[in-house]
Parts: sequence; structure tokens; C-alpha cells
Amino acid sequence: MALLDRLPSNVLTQRGWGFVIAGGAALLAAQILGRRDLLYVGVFLACLPALSVLMLRLIKPRFTIERSFAPSTMETGSTTTVSLAVASNGPPGPPVTMEEHVPPRFGRAPQFTFPSRNPTRNGVSLYEYRLRSSTRGLFDIGPVTAQFTDPFGLGTSRHLLGHPDSLVVTPAPLDLVAAPLSGSRGTDGTAATRRQANPSDDDVMTREYRHGDSMRRVHWAATARHNELMVRQEESVTTPEATLLMDQRQSSFSYGFNPVFGADSRHGGAGINTIPAFEWAVTAAVSISAHLLERSYALRFLDHHGAPALLRSPSAPFPGDEEFQGPGALAAIAEGLAALGPAHDGGRRSGSTAAGAGPARRPVRRRSGSSPAGSPEAVPPGRGSRREDPQHDPGSPFGDDLLDRLASTRHRGPLIAVLGLLTSEEARSLATASGYGSAALALVVVDRPAEAAAQIDILRTAGWHAAAASPRADMPAVWAGLGTAAPAAPAGPRTSTQEGLR
Repeated sequence: MALLDRLPSNVLTQRGWGFVIAGGAALLAAQILGRRDLLYVGVFLACLPALSVLMLRLIKPRFTIERSFAPSTMETGSTTTVSLAVASNGPPGPPVTMEEHVPPRFGRAPQFTFPSRNPTRNGVSLYEYRLRSSTRGLFDIGPVTAQFTDPFGLGTSRHLLGHPDSLVVTPAPLDLVAAPLSGSRGTDGTAATRRQANPSDDDVMTREYRHGDSMRRVHWAATARHNELMVRQEESVTTPEATLLMDQRQSSFSYGFNPVFGADSRHGGAGINTIPAFEWAVTAAVSISAHLLERSYALRFLDHHGAPALLRSPSAPFPGDEEFQGPGALAAIAEGLAALGPAHDGGRRSGSTAAGAGPARRPVRRRSGSSPAGSPEAVPPGRGSRREDPQHDPGSPFGDDLLDRLASTRHRGPLIAVLGLLTSEEARSLATASGYGSAALALVVVDRPAEAAAQIDILRTAGWHAAAASPRADMPAVWAGLGTAAPAAPAGPRTSTQEGLR
């Protein structure tokens, strides 16, 4: 038996190898003893395993494999239940040993035997197992590897059944406090306007008089029209808006250290190359998105060029979307962030030049009604034209493309940026966008926060609430501290940022 255990088992079973050895011994004995009957026995014992292997190679098994996940996407740290439905499309055969292929990060591959002990009336065998992942990504689950044997148990053959299905593991959002965004808006993010309404205003609404209404709210024109007492509703509720920027350049988050994340994840057919600082930024982005969407904000999600932030993600359900609102908005953002990796932008330039311009961008649709570049409407009050500044080259990070898009929705809500380590020129370029939001907040993720002190000062001087954090920092605590990271007061009639842009 020790000899049989050492023989390869991917072609013949131990029984098959036993037949081959017995057949060889019978042929040798027939040659020595000159017995024709031993010759027949030896040929039969040697040829039967070969015929079994040939039959397994010619007859392909036909199986139907259906796989589902519950839930269909899972957050990091949670579990999902994988349900397998296996059915044979051919005549019943001997039991088949099967193994589901899963990436090594999920642990040992589940094994099972077909048919199951309790198949359905249609002959479908049902199996379940659970998966848990501590890292985000897009993982291929499957196919099923089945090991078939012939009816005599002599030969063996392995076949792949079905096709792999993608499991999306999204980053889990963290609970954030509302302090940095506290202001005139309510807990649900809505804002009430109390301007005096005129009968010709589009937003004037009237209703019938109710007991307790003040007579000062009586709308006399509507009362005369309807022949009953009508009162004016002068409070209108507006949906708040917010813009989230996410720096996705590899050079902003890598400092000579680029570990491989998710060797079994798929990003353009390969693993996702990412770094701890970028993972921190992804967690911050999904947490801030959840924080805003739970408060009924309409969120616009952009990258460092002004393109849709999820445009490069292979896991995004709608990569071209940049505006998110409603019940399914958070799920769409989290799913898009699942397989988003840092963009290869050619590395950071040394000296006083800005970082590389990054990969070629897809055309971005400009909003209807947005101001053209260089028009007076595209420049916030008190700032010079950006076209005069050579550092605002079109297509450069935080350049004209991004600033023009921010100018098209100026003063419609807070502007929040999740950034890596910027150069001073990039910080000055982004600093000009502080006037485009009701509040400007920036999180700068660096290995050593002291390295971003100069950039933080530039942003604060321009009116940003900015803070630097290391990948080991507690993200909710950093977010809560943004409320105390007040912008620096200008030293004179012209801020230092404006001086640097001249």
C-alpha cells in the first residue's frame, strides 16, 4: 500500500494502479512460464484501466451550477452565505467529490459530495457555506472542481464545472459625528427658507385655513379666488447638496512602500495594488458618504481631475455616475469603492513642480448651465482669474477641469476633500476652491502628518478646515477634530495664498 500511495492519483486510482501492477506481473509470469492464460489475464488487467481513462476523457460530464450570495454584497468584517445548486444533466452515476474554488484569503476551500443526502425532487443538490473577508475587493468565487471516476473505480479525471461569480466586498463605513457640518441645517440636512413670499412667486403654496392659524398668514388673493379662507405657507424646504473630492493618485499615497492588496482581487484582470494610506482614504470616503446621505444630502463624488470618482472602478454598477441621492446611493458608492485602486500617475515630480498629470481621462460631461472656463461667474468673489495662473493647467490634478466643475455648483453645500500628500503647488491650486462651498473641509492622509504641515497651512489660510492624519489614526476622531481645525485668519487685505498665486 505504501507503493500505491506514492503513485500519482490524477489519472488512476489506487485500484487502477493495482490492476496495472497485477497485469504487469501476469505478463512477466506468462513470459517466464510460457502460459497463454496468464498472457490473457495480464493483457486484460493492463488494458482495463487504460480503457477507463479513455472513457473519462471522451465522455464530458454535464452539470448545471447555480451560485448565489446572501447578501449579494458584503462589508468588510461581515459574512455572506453562498448557496450552490448542483444538478446533473446526464444519467445517474457514482458519487462525485467536488470542491469549490475560493481565493486563499477565505481559508480552506469547501468540499462536498454529489449527490447530496437530501436532493430535491428534480434531482438538484443544495449546499451552503459562509465566507468572511477583512479586506475589500472583487473576488472570483468558483468554478467547481469535480473529480470523476469510472464505474469500476479505476480511472479518475478532474473537470471544471460552471463559471466563477464575482463577490463584491465593500468597505464598511464608520459612524461620524455631525459637528463639522453643524450649522443652520436640521438633523436631516434640510434647510428652511423664510423669505417673504409674493403672490407671483413660484414657491408660494396656500392651503385652507385651520383652527389656530395666524390671521397674518391669510392669503387674500387666494381667499377671493377660492371663496374660502386660505393661508400662506412661507417656509420651503430645500434639499442640501455636498461635494466630495477623493485624491486617487498613487504618488500621493505611496512613499516607496507599495504592498500588494488583494492578490485574489480583480482590478482590470490583476490584483489591486494599494497602500495603507489609500485604504484609510477609502474608508474615509465611504464613511463621509454615509454620513451625508443619511442626512438627506445630494452628494456629488469627484476625483482629483473633476471626473466621476468611480469611473475607473471595475466593481462600480454605474461608473459614469457622479451624483448620488436616495436609498440606494450609499450601496452604489460602497460597491464602486470595493475594487477601486490608486491610479498610476507616473510618480511625483521633485522640486517645485506639481505631481504628474496622471492617466488619460475619459471625457467628462459638463453640467448644463455651468459657466465656461475663465468667465466671471466661474471665479469666486475676491479671487483673480485662474487662467492667469500657469499652475492651473487643464488636465492637471486640482486644475481648471476640477475648479470649473466646482464653480458650476458654487455655494450649494459643503465641499469635502480626502487627499494624499500634496505638493505646495497642488495645495495652492486646491486652496482657490474654498469659496465654492458653504464650508470647505480637507483630510490629508500621510504616513507622518508633520510632512503635510506646509500644505495644511496653505489650505487653512485660504479658508479650509484642514487636518492631517496617519493611516493608523482613528478616522471618526480626525473627522470630529475638523470642527476645531479652524481656518487661519488672513494677515492683511491679501492672503498669503493669493500672494503665492500672483
